[in-house]
Amino acid sequence: MAEVTLEVSRRESTGKGVARKLRASGRIPAVVYGGHRDPVAIEVDRKSVAELVQKGEHGVRSIFLLKMAGTDQQRHAMIKDIQIDPISRKMTHIDFVRVLMDEVVRVSIPVHLNGTPIGVKEGGLLDFQVRELHVECLPNAIPDTIEVDVSELGHHDYLRVSDLKAPQGVKVLDDPDRVVVGVTHAKAEVVPEAAEVAATETPAEPEVIKKGKTDEEEPAKK
Repeated sequence: MAEVTLEVSRRESTGKGVARKLRASGRIPAVVYGGHRDPVAIEVDRKSVAELVQKGEHGVRSIFLLKMAGTDQQRHAMIKDIQIDPISRKMTHIDFVRVLMDEVVRVSIPVHLNGTPIGVKEGGLLDFQVRELHVECLPNAIPDTIEVDVSELGHHDYLRVSDLKAPQGVKVLDDPDRVVVGVTHAKAEVVPEAAEVAATETPAEPEVIKKGKTDEEEPAKK
């Protein structure tokens, strides 16, 4: 994985008021953690980081080379968390974590399915249970996806974690017996029982039975 260079600036002041002013000027407050060092408060250009994360080759799993503006300081880091405004959908804060290029990291990688299963062509349903896998590898070996070929899966065939082929240098940490994807039979139409059908039908209007007279009414007396 190629690294992405991002220029950052140190934040001399912190707090909600400072953060609001930064966002209003098109900047985002951020913090760099880890690496057996104290956290460092920084700020980044919103447009620059948005383009790298949303349009970059590796997105949020990119290895960033953070270069401190006005100095020769630089540090490799990955994005640990991004806070998004629920209304504007803009980034409001970023947490970076320092990484060393010769030490393994743990990340989540999306699973990408290739092909159409035989069982699906025959009317079955695709059962895609695990869409991300947890892996361990060196930062420059982080894959964009874990590719899984499902074209040979028939009815009731499943692929487990142990069946997957991870890229070289990548160790999958999930339970080997965990089912990732499979093909099940399509659900048959449920035919309701006769009693259930009768219960759901609109009931007929009740028949009104009038009681006949047994004796003639006596004429009214004048």
